[in-house]
Amino acid sequence: MEDLKLLSNLIFKNIFVGPEEYEAKYPPRALPPGACVTRFAPSPTGFMHMGNMFPAFVNKLISGATQGVFFLRIEDTDKKREVEDGVTAILKGLAAFGLEPDEGVVAEDEEKGAYGPYKQSQRREIYQAFAKKLYEEGKAYPCFCTEEELNDLRQEQEEENVNKGYYGPWARCSRLSFEEQKAALDAGKPFVIRLRSAGDPEKRIVFKDLIKGEIKMPQNTMDVVLLKTDGIPTYHFAHAVDDHLMGTTHVIRGDEWISSVALHVELFAACGFKLPKYAHIAPLMKEEDGSRRKLSKRLDPEAAVMYFVEKGYPKESVLEYLLTLINSNFEQWRSANRTAALTDFPFKIKKMSAGGALFDLVKLNDVSKNVISFMSADEVYDKALAWAREYDPLYHELLLADPDYSKKIFAIDRGGKKPRKDIALWSELKDYTVYFFDEIYEPQYDLPDNISPKDAAAILESYLEVFNAQDDRETWFSKIKDICLPLGFTPNVKEYRKNPEAYKGHVGHVSSVIRLALTSRQNTPDLHSIIALLGNDRARQRLGDALKYHSK
Repeated sequence: MEDLKLLSNLIFKNIFVGPEEYEAKYPPRALPPGACVTRFAPSPTGFMHMGNMFPAFVNKLISGATQGVFFLRIEDTDKKREVEDGVTAILKGLAAFGLEPDEGVVAEDEEKGAYGPYKQSQRREIYQAFAKKLYEEGKAYPCFCTEEELNDLRQEQEEENVNKGYYGPWARCSRLSFEEQKAALDAGKPFVIRLRSAGDPEKRIVFKDLIKGEIKMPQNTMDVVLLKTDGIPTYHFAHAVDDHLMGTTHVIRGDEWISSVALHVELFAACGFKLPKYAHIAPLMKEEDGSRRKLSKRLDPEAAVMYFVEKGYPKESVLEYLLTLINSNFEQWRSANRTAALTDFPFKIKKMSAGGALFDLVKLNDVSKNVISFMSADEVYDKALAWAREYDPLYHELLLADPDYSKKIFAIDRGGKKPRKDIALWSELKDYTVYFFDEIYEPQYDLPDNISPKDAAAILESYLEVFNAQDDRETWFSKIKDICLPLGFTPNVKEYRKNPEAYKGHVGHVSSVIRLALTSRQNTPDLHSIIALLGNDRARQRLGDALKYHSK
């Protein structure tokens, strides 16, 4: 025992605080019964992508539904792969969709919460204290094998056609005596700290995954590295210590981690920690050439979270769409609860699909059109203005010049039981509303195939004679119907359909000519409202310009 203590102090020279002191510093959380503590624990090694935002949203949902805690931990022990402003990119991606953590890292150099530091690079002494305890309990040991020796070991294993890795008879340093360990330490040989696995290759572990159900797999037998030569922990060891001290109750992550569960189970047991509940989420898929593949950070622009921000998808649309992927009953719930907050949805992690959900931009656009259609004009204005401020300065300037006018534009056909569903993202708005702004509007005079320039000129000439932008809706439409018959058009659509040979067209065709003259569009929101908003002078000018064009 004295020998073990001596070696322990040689290996962990600067560790004077034991695990019991950290247990006291980070006591169990005082939360309501059933509250879930979840975490998002990315590495700052690149841009924020859907593959990690999706599980982050699920983690947020579970903690929120149970009055628990959702925290952000940054796993930054691999400094070689870390990118500049990587933490900022993560925080920006979460904030863009309202997934801010309750505690943890909140800025590059700022944290909140009583269980920090929340950056693993600042917790080195904590990991070493727990590794020291494992060593003193005989559950870990120093390994002095060089890279060359490990390569030779792998080659031997290949030649003997056995499992590759550092385990059992191949774990040479696991059998070093006290004298051999001390001699290596005295000689200044670099070393790592490895787990002394107690796994049995003939036995299996069984655990219940909250999404995939019961899973069986062989016990871990590998003497994995816990601390690298620089004293920095591997992910496997660090996350076990962190999740224990931070009180994580549910580990919700991508299903690529399923193969590591056996190791994690052994690590938690070796350290004397309570095992959290696991839920492994299948990756988001994309349909391509009739088959499905994993959504790719490298191949698919829509894999990047900021893609949706730059395009101008409302965060509500993206989250609502993700909920359709998370729980299949969400759409039925939404149909019955049109105006309810997303947080009211009775989300169940057990109802998540065990297979990969198809990420479909067409479906996302449909969801987004629906979400935007239920927003008020003020909401659309505020959100569009915020987006344009960063991504379309000209449109931002136009919207800001006359807020009341802009809000009236967005108010057209908004509200009621069947609002228009034309807009899926804010980047579409400028083109959708271009005819309201003379600064960017360029008239086009193309006519439908069934209307000749001569007939268009006759319609516009007759309409200008009776035009008044202040007409109420009934008066306005009566005037359009009144000019139909003298020009060979019927004011009755049904009558035209019964006998189309008798007329050049119906009242809808006449309205289309007027609509095109005012907006250069064949399909717009309510034409009467557009005329009223354009005003008498501007509308008359456009009608006159179109008349001149078709009269050539």
